[in-house]
Amino acid sequence: MKVCVFTLGCKVNEVESASFMSALKSWGAEVTDRLCPADIYVLNTCAVTREAEKKSRQLIARARRFNDKAKIFVCGCAAEKDAPAFLSKGVEYVGGAQKKNAVIAALAKQLGAEYACANNEQGYEILPPPVQPRTRAFIKIEDGCNNFCSYCVIPYLRGRVRSRSVEEIVCEAENCGCPEVVLTGINVSAYNYGGKGLDELVSALSHIEKRVRFGSLECNVIDEKFLSACKSLKDFAPQFHLSLQSGSDAVLRKMNRRYTRTQYLEKCALIYRYFPDAAITTDIIAGFPEETDEDFEQSLSIIEEARLARVHAFAFSPREGTVAWKMKDIPHDIKEERLHRLLAAGENAAERYIAARLGTVHRVIFEDMEEGFTCGYTGSYIKVYASGDFTGRTLDVRIEKLFKDGALGVPVE
Repeated sequence: MKVCVFTLGCKVNEVESASFMSALKSWGAEVTDRLCPADIYVLNTCAVTREAEKKSRQLIARARRFNDKAKIFVCGCAAEKDAPAFLSKGVEYVGGAQKKNAVIAALAKQLGAEYACANNEQGYEILPPPVQPRTRAFIKIEDGCNNFCSYCVIPYLRGRVRSRSVEEIVCEAENCGCPEVVLTGINVSAYNYGGKGLDELVSALSHIEKRVRFGSLECNVIDEKFLSACKSLKDFAPQFHLSLQSGSDAVLRKMNRRYTRTQYLEKCALIYRYFPDAAITTDIIAGFPEETDEDFEQSLSIIEEARLARVHAFAFSPREGTVAWKMKDIPHDIKEERLHRLLAAGENAAERYIAARLGTVHRVIFEDMEEGFTCGYTGSYIKVYASGDFTGRTLDVRIEKLFKDGALGVPVE
């Protein structure tokens, strides 16, 4: 029995899909994460934008082109948002963004296996240990979000914050078999289990001999206590993906982001005080409703003022059911023009960050081969290319020059 588990969307979706794969393998199924001929398809969908939702619906037709008699199981945020749209396509099973254990139970029934679902006292679903890649283990520490940013549909689909126990997270980190762990979740900064917040979780990981990295963080978690805990780790990756969304106070208020431009810059300054070589990366939305030219210029200028190392920019996508859905959208061509300017500014920021580190030596965990080069990442998430095959190795590398989407490096003895 061959099962394809195909995923759209965020790292949390990928981790949950990896748990599906783990369960399926334990029942003797042949499992792949690529769309190809299979007997069963598990499609884990996304609804963060209208385009993602459209691609999620199209997955069913793509799967049926490989095998029109295959059983199709659909879950994820797009399925949570509009289950009838998927049920009408005659699929075997439609789950949602929550209750992923129910998806595994449905798959177990299909394969004639047994599976017992379990949640902790916060309602956090305990899933099978995910299948992990060789180099970076993504460890889910919480689910859900309570922030309700005006543009975001995810809290309505994923539900309120539920966290996993410190002991379970530490155990998975210790035993994952990868040299790097990435702590991920829908809102990592909201982690709290039994009164223990993110700083205490970090302190509990201080003994492990692995690089520790975070997924996206919010401004509220950046303080001296948290940064001191990060400093105590044996191998901390000083890359802070500190979500911004806009450099304009007026737009931030409309987004319900709960911080100001000045406060964001103060958090960046505090990070640099603890980690002078830190890479602060971010997300910015182009063309939020009623965003003026002046608002947009403030988003552009903060890239350089905050010394950002990389920018992920997206055009605003209205999501039905959110507060921003009712706001007056701006013309598509203006959004696209602003998006292109943000992307260009982000590329310049990335080049500046790397150029300032030419000639310096960094520890690189090498992952894959690309066109004769082995690629890996530094702690600050510079993508490094090295000539030769160093797959799976961790080496000290001198950054020589800008190259492709990162830097060319030479291993040092």
